[in-house]
Amino acid sequence: MQTLDSLIVDINDVFWTYLLIPVVVIAGLYFTQRSKGVQLRLLPEMFRVLKEPAPAGVAGGRKPVSSFGAFTISAASRVGTGNIAGVAGAITLGGAGAVFWMWVMALVGAASAFVESTLAQLYKERVEDGTYRGGPAYYMKRALGKPWLGFVFAVTITVTFGFVFNAVQSNTIIAVAGGSLGGADSDWFAPAVGAAVALLLGLVIFGGVRRIASVTQLLVPVMAIVYIVLGIAVVLLNLGDVPRVFAEIVGGAFGFREVAGGAIGAAIQNGIRRGMFSNEAGLGSAPNASATAEVTHPVKQGLVQALGVFFDTLLICSMTAFIILTTNPALAGRQGADLTQSALQSTLGGWAAHVLTAVVFMLCFSTLIGNYYYGESNIEYMTDRRWVLPAYRMLVLVTVFLGALGTVSVVWNLADVFMGVMALVNLAAIVPLSVIAFRLLEDYQAQRRAGLDPVFTKDRLPDLTNVECWDRSPEGERERVA
Repeated sequence: MQTLDSLIVDINDVFWTYLLIPVVVIAGLYFTQRSKGVQLRLLPEMFRVLKEPAPAGVAGGRKPVSSFGAFTISAASRVGTGNIAGVAGAITLGGAGAVFWMWVMALVGAASAFVESTLAQLYKERVEDGTYRGGPAYYMKRALGKPWLGFVFAVTITVTFGFVFNAVQSNTIIAVAGGSLGGADSDWFAPAVGAAVALLLGLVIFGGVRRIASVTQLLVPVMAIVYIVLGIAVVLLNLGDVPRVFAEIVGGAFGFREVAGGAIGAAIQNGIRRGMFSNEAGLGSAPNASATAEVTHPVKQGLVQALGVFFDTLLICSMTAFIILTTNPALAGRQGADLTQSALQSTLGGWAAHVLTAVVFMLCFSTLIGNYYYGESNIEYMTDRRWVLPAYRMLVLVTVFLGALGTVSVVWNLADVFMGVMALVNLAAIVPLSVIAFRLLEDYQAQRRAGLDPVFTKDRLPDLTNVECWDRSPEGERERVA
């Protein structure tokens, strides 16, 4: 197993260093330039759109998924192990400078998130129960005319999120719960907790996308607030160390304190890699959630998902980094969530470890839900056979249980491989299709300048083909915005 792990690490280093990181960064910079910095320029608009309720009179008379509901589904997948264990791992391997490159990845990657989620909204499909589904596989088929590429992506994301990433989540729950509750060395602990997590997940995922949205709308804000409060408490108690932490982050990012140039490379690679794992910008995962929302204009969901990248990395990941770096724990022999847990304990006391266990459970459980849904959306793209989806659900539950029993090192490294493949396939589609997203952005801004709440119908861009869900506006008239 150790030989396999070393081989995967070597492949990852070459793959990420010489191919994926340059492609991801160049694409993000291109989207930023073409959109005139949409991720920063329209930041106030993102918050306005996030609060909008779903239009009435849609989704077959049932309550539709709002912008906030879709945001929480994607946030449920984004905000998870990567925010606690991933950030800690990046600092362990790349030093404090890795945090700076995570920030850079978020600022640049938010433009990629805007493009992919806007496209997902435009090319979504209506399901029989009145909800929607969509994502990269769907815009690869409808906009690019390459259903085979969509099939490749659908298989990759289903394996990556439904199985590989979910094994990471359940393993992290066991690691943190074992450290907090003292059951890590018991033979019964991992199987019992793994079975309980799988049972709870089953109750949610057999309820459909509306139940998924309702659960994540509850979990995501609660876990974020609790974790942020813990982080603020740690920072306030170590306020005198904050200038030192900023100096370490900036100095480590550019090698001001390093003798060997390799330390800079480690900071960049681990910062970007773990940043991408955490915020998923350009990865092609969040668009699957974006397509579920009922909004009046595709750009609205693009803006919401760009905000999601900032929420994930600039807020939640930064909180983890400051928890670790302000307490300055010994990094040797510690990795992942264990490092974050020890940092909290050293400042706040033993009770903080138990609170973190609850937070990690909520983070990981909500991520299990979001990851599962990404697979479901793409299973429906690949086949309409009724037995496949229940079989997929059962396999996900089995994977969650087995993930609780295994070691996480190989799974994390395999996750990097699959994540990279997903990103390359998705970027191959959204780079040429981005011109459509930018045209939609121009239409959106023109309506906002006219004092309107933007509404899109496909006759506004009549040259676009294979657009299914935008042939008429939702019920009700456009309202003027004060």
